[in-house]
Amino acid sequence: MNEEQYLFYNLSERDMNFKRVIFHLREFVQKDPYAHYRLSIGTDSQVHSKGTKFITALHLHRVGNGAWGCLNSCFHNRKIRNLKEKIFLETLYSQEIALLLTPFHLNEIFQPIYDQVGTKNFSFEIHLDIGEVGLTKEFIQEMTSKISAMGITPKIKPESYTAFSYANKFTK
Repeated sequence: MNEEQYLFYNLSERDMNFKRVIFHLREFVQKDPYAHYRLSIGTDSQVHSKGTKFITALHLHRVGNGAWGCLNSCFHNRKIRNLKEKIFLETLYSQEIALLLTPFHLNEIFQPIYDQVGTKNFSFEIHLDIGEVGLTKEFIQEMTSKISAMGITPKIKPESYTAFSYANKFTK
């Protein structure tokens, strides 16, 4: 995967390349290396008049004390209405961003924790926009298995806030 092809944005900064995202994540961790962090990725989509908009959110939560996040946007010139296809693509886009976060990058981001605490004090999760209630429940096993196979913790609703809340806000 070529990390240079991905551009991210948030309310403070536009057109961030992946190196810039890593810089911001590390900077955020450096401010409080003793905290516990939850790094999560989640994607949501919305059908619009000219196609389907996918937003993948990368969210670093300093548990109990703030967060930093950014978004990546992708647009399909086709209205994707098949629920399984939408969920599959949302999962795939989250996996793509997760694959950019190599062990080298994770070490770079969380090195301040290792330096100060000497232990792993973070979790890495992919948040899926599926849950036990509603039509998406039939996809739970298949999609969570894809994430678990990557060695990443999958989360579903109501714990998958990065997908159903953060990313969702920007799909409109």
